[in-house]
Amino acid sequence: MTGASRPGFRDLLAAEWIKLWSLRSACWVLGLGALAVIALAVQASIDTYSAWPTFTPREKARFDPMTEAFSGLSAVLVMIGAGSVGALTLAGEYASGLIRTTFIATPARPRVVAAKAAVATGVMLATGTILALATYGVSQAILSGRGAGASIGDPGVLRVLAANALLAPVSALVGMGIGALLRHTAATVVTVCAVLVILPTFFKPTVHQWANDLYALFPFYVWRTCLSLVHPRTEPALPTIAGSWLVFALWPLAAVVLALIAVRHRDV
Repeated sequence: MTGASRPGFRDLLAAEWIKLWSLRSACWVLGLGALAVIALAVQASIDTYSAWPTFTPREKARFDPMTEAFSGLSAVLVMIGAGSVGALTLAGEYASGLIRTTFIATPARPRVVAAKAAVATGVMLATGTILALATYGVSQAILSGRGAGASIGDPGVLRVLAANALLAPVSALVGMGIGALLRHTAATVVTVCAVLVILPTFFKPTVHQWANDLYALFPFYVWRTCLSLVHPRTEPALPTIAGSWLVFALWPLAAVVLALIAVRHRDV
C-alpha cells in the first residue's frame, strides 16, 4: 500500500465506529444494560422513599443518597457489559478472521489498536456519563420527596458521578487488552468478568496491610470502598481517593499497552 493510499487516522476511527455498531450484541448489551441500571436506581430509591419514616435519626444521618442512584449491582452490570463490548473490539475480529483484512488495509497495527481504543473510550465514556446522570436524576427526584436527596453541588457528589461514569470506559479498555491477549471471544468475556468483578467482590479489609494494598489495585474494589461514597471512610485498611483515581488511570493504560504489544508481536 502506497503512502498516498494509506488510510488516515480519521478513516480508521470511522471504520472502527462502523464495526462497533455493526455488532448486534454490542447494541443489545448497551441498550438493555442501560435500562436495567436505570430501573435498579428507580427501584432502590422507591424502596428507600417508602421506608424512610422508619429510619432512625442515626440511619438518616449516615444515609448516602448516591448509593441508591448507583448501587454495587449497577456497577457490576456496567463493568460486565462495557468489558464485554471492549473485548469484542479485538477478540471478535480475531474469532471471525476479519482482523486479517484489517491489518492488510492498515499494516501499522498500533494505529489500529489506537483507533479501537479511541472509539471504545469515546462510546463508553458517553454511555457511562449518560447512565451516571440519568440514575442520579431519577433517584434524587424520588428521594427529594423525603428531603433525602443530594444536590449536585454537595461535597463529594461530582466525584461520585465521575467515578460512576468512568467505570464503563475503564472496563471497556481492560476488556480490549484481555481480548488482544486471549483472542477467543468466550474466554475473553469470562476472564474480563472474573478479573473486573468476580475476584474483587471477595475482598474485604483485613488486618494484613499488604493484603489491603493488593486489594486496592482493583478498580471495582476502590470504587466500592472509596469512590462511590460521598464521604469515604479514612482508615489505613481502605484505599484513598488519590490512590483510587490512580488505579482508574493505570488499568486502562496498562490494558492498551498490553494490546499494543500483543497485536504487534504476535501473528494473526
